Amino acid sequence: MRFSVHLSGLVWAFLLVNPAASAQTVPSFTIVPLGVKGGLQESNLSAYLVAPAGSSSYACLDAGTVYSGVEKAISNKVFSAPAGQVVRNQIKAYLISHAHLDHVAGLLLGAPDDTPKNIYGLQSCLTIIQNDYFNWRAWPNFGSGGNPPALKKYQLRALVPQQETAIENTTLRVQAFPLSHGKPYQSAAFLVRSGSNYLLCLGDTGADAVEQSQNLRTVWQAVQPLIKAHQLKAIFIEASYPNTQPEKQLFGHLTPALLLQEMEALGQLTGLAALRGLPVVITHIKPGNEAIIRKQLTEANKLQLKLVFPEQGRRLEF
Repeated sequence: MRFSVHLSGLVWAFLLVNPAASAQTVPSFTIVPLGVKGGLQESNLSAYLVAPAGSSSYACLDAGTVYSGVEKAISNKVFSAPAGQVVRNQIKAYLISHAHLDHVAGLLLGAPDDTPKNIYGLQSCLTIIQNDYFNWRAWPNFGSGGNPPALKKYQLRALVPQQETAIENTTLRVQAFPLSHGKPYQSAAFLVRSGSNYLLCLGDTGADAVEQSQNLRTVWQAVQPLIKAHQLKAIFIEASYPNTQPEKQLFGHLTPALLLQEMEALGQLTGLAALRGLPVVITHIKPGNEAIIRKQLTEANKLQLKLVFPEQGRRLEF
């Protein structure tokens, strides 16, 4: 008993003089990947549940695969309730980066059995969802506008770029940043906050140099003080194609080389040392490219980022 008390005291003393270590030992967010692939596998497309640690009220960031991803999480003992109950009751809102089918198909297919909730996104994204999907031609109008009758199951909530908005029925807040996903198509990054802690989740995006934009630099400028203060817990960012993919065939996506180039641009703002050990979760890998993309990222990781390759239905904590 005396040894236990003494050891505990040493730990607390270490944490008091090392607040960054303390912050890293207690997770701020729970993430459940419902889908991690960048295409082809319709049962495993981009979707990530995010909640404050200890909460069961999730926001779903993109929704390419929802129900099948929840079933996978249940098989991994992440959830104990039936899949339908998790989708209806624990997913409190959707945040959609852009309206490509591999990011919204699960939301659309699940809409008839879902409960009322908000869909957040940039106005350009919500316009596509309302006009091109919820129109009684492609799918019933589960939105609140558009072709009558509007069933009003979902309220489409436009996010003003860089303006923080509360995600209703959760304690989370979010800022959206426009991204270039192959001109002129727009995607979005979501900076999600829980208390004083943040996650940065980027939808599909090309590199600034390729897209001839400053969109990613704007995001890096916004998060650099959070990285310095150890408040940004992880970055979710895509690497769709290997380095051999021709630039003209990237279609607004990143390769390992371009991703690390963007991380270096971030490091120029934060100081390269500030990125050491920062969790960077690799999303949207195109099927068949997993091994080569992992190899290319790992071998070129001179910034010593903590590279994370998520698995469908396996919980992450940051």
